[in-house]
Amino acid sequence: MALGERVGHVLRGTAIGVAEAVPGISGGTIALVTGVYERLIASAGHLVNTVRYAVSDLPRGRGWTRAGHQLRQVHWEVVIPLLIGMLPGLLIAAKLLEPLLADYPEQTRGLFFGLVLASVLVPISMIGRPWRALEVGALVAAGVAAFLLTGLPHATIEPHPVVVLVAAAVAVCALVLPGISGSFLLLTVGLYEPTISAVNNRDLGYLAVFAAGMIIGLSLFVKLLQWLLEHHRRMTLAVMTGVILGSLRALWPWQSEDRDLHAPGDHVLSIVALALVGAAVVTAMVIAERRRLRRAARDLTEETYETTHVR
Repeated sequence: MALGERVGHVLRGTAIGVAEAVPGISGGTIALVTGVYERLIASAGHLVNTVRYAVSDLPRGRGWTRAGHQLRQVHWEVVIPLLIGMLPGLLIAAKLLEPLLADYPEQTRGLFFGLVLASVLVPISMIGRPWRALEVGALVAAGVAAFLLTGLPHATIEPHPVVVLVAAAVAVCALVLPGISGSFLLLTVGLYEPTISAVNNRDLGYLAVFAAGMIIGLSLFVKLLQWLLEHHRRMTLAVMTGVILGSLRALWPWQSEDRDLHAPGDHVLSIVALALVGAAVVTAMVIAERRRLRRAARDLTEETYETTHVR
């Protein structure tokens, strides 16, 4: 893999890390927009299999063969640069975006609204044409469900280790499911601020429990999602599209603390301008990614032709 592509994956990881810290934006959406989503899902599935085979085979003396084979299937050339970029992205977002959400909530949500709205074009284009009636129905149902979920009022829950473990297991699903924001789920149950505080203050006890919950959540969820993408790809993408559209409710700039939606009010021009900027950023990312894929496909075709011609 070329150095430029590795750097690109680090930057993609940074964007995913930032997204995971922002309520309303899904890291899975950013992964989908930047073209690394399916390789991430496949790699996560192989890692889960590695652990499963290691736990079952090694104690029985069957060796490392099956686990080692799964480990070699991981797209390390993508996963490692993404992880390198995700950590600083998450830390930077935790420091900078939290005060922006507190001091300029409407403008910040406007920017995020534009980002997420433009990203919905990615799963739609992946489905292609024609859309079947069942897929349209799945999109609508998923959109309504996401709309209702993102309208739930804030809750306040004590950050007991068991609660943190369960919340992390659920929230981490958002890392691999476009349209669902892990930070937003934490915000809904009242654990967003304690988690951000733990990140900023390096509360290793809290973070260790949270990390354990993430591992449990990924182990339970990622294999199901991988199976759905392999066997029901179009329907799964249709549901993802509906979830992304429905979750835009959480990013509507004009809403109360109880998440009641209001008509456009103050700062309309600045909010609309920021939404357009957000949409333009995602559109540029999508165009750049498609050009990269076309260039890679062209290079592969030329390489295949040259190899065949020499022979």
